[in-house]
Amino acid sequence: MAHISSADVGSVDGQPVQRWTLSDDPIEVSVLTYGALIESLTVPDRHGDLADVVLGFDDLEDYVGEHPYFGATIGRYANRIDRGRFLLDGVEYQLPVNDGPSCLHGGTSGFDRRVWQATEVTGAGGAGVRLELVSPDGDNGFPGTVSTSVTMTLQDATLRLAYQATTDAPTVVNLTNHSYFNLAGAGSGTVEDHELELAASRYLPVTSDVVPTGELAEVTGTPFDFTSPQPLGRRLRVGHEQLVRGQGYDHCFVLDRPADQAISGAASLHDPSTGRVLEVWTDEPGVQLYTGNQLAATVVGKQNRVYRQADAVCLETQHFPDSVNQPSFPTTVLRPGERFTSTTELRFATA
Repeated sequence: MAHISSADVGSVDGQPVQRWTLSDDPIEVSVLTYGALIESLTVPDRHGDLADVVLGFDDLEDYVGEHPYFGATIGRYANRIDRGRFLLDGVEYQLPVNDGPSCLHGGTSGFDRRVWQATEVTGAGGAGVRLELVSPDGDNGFPGTVSTSVTMTLQDATLRLAYQATTDAPTVVNLTNHSYFNLAGAGSGTVEDHELELAASRYLPVTSDVVPTGELAEVTGTPFDFTSPQPLGRRLRVGHEQLVRGQGYDHCFVLDRPADQAISGAASLHDPSTGRVLEVWTDEPGVQLYTGNQLAATVVGKQNRVYRQADAVCLETQHFPDSVNQPSFPTTVLRPGERFTSTTELRFATA
């Protein structure tokens, strides 16, 4: 039976921060209202032994400091916007540039840097918490006042993330979660032996600034072919130009989603050493594969472990990066009277 509890863990800028814990034996998830972030995610291996499979920190203070978006809810706009600029209804907007020449993950103070308001959710969907945030007009340069929520529920070995957003003026919205997964346990070492399968026959090549070129390229015959299970490290270090540009995998994959399914399988990640399996299901058109390329042994995480490159993998379900500047990509424009919705499920099993 699912259970939920909450506790105060400190404050940020005078705002109290809570930890919400969702339990559905044997899986347990802890969520902080700061950044609406997944702090821990404990799941069993094939022998029933438990481990926390997401990277992060032991203390709130570390999340308030600089870190690579561990577990955070990302907004207003996940991923990169080229030059931090976009045109909407004839008006050009300039956003903060915080990743080379790009605006990354909503700017210098995105949704990952805010304290969200939380309420308990009960019902047939399992134990849950709804986290809500109001982003004012002009926030990081984005137009419109946007009201956002993400509802996280745990039931039957599935963590469900349901996003919603509305606006009072035309704007752009792209939301995701930025958890770093290591199915052998956070801080246990590389994920290069993890086997990944993606329901994607195409991916988005990037420029030297890691912004999509606009091409939807076939994965066949490239290191980006995960249409059958492949160890993440098998081709991670080959001299492919795209892997050099991303310093590893940092690319959005175009999901082959069935038109008649509201939600479908996007990714399957398997750790042969523990038997843990993570399946990612979503209604989003893309998933960003990121192999922790910037984890350069400069971050000390949980249990005083140092995180290094390829010590985790992110599978960020989202609309395509820089969609605001790519008319051929699925639109991320949200207008008054419309409601942005998105659902992603993290389904855990053993093999």
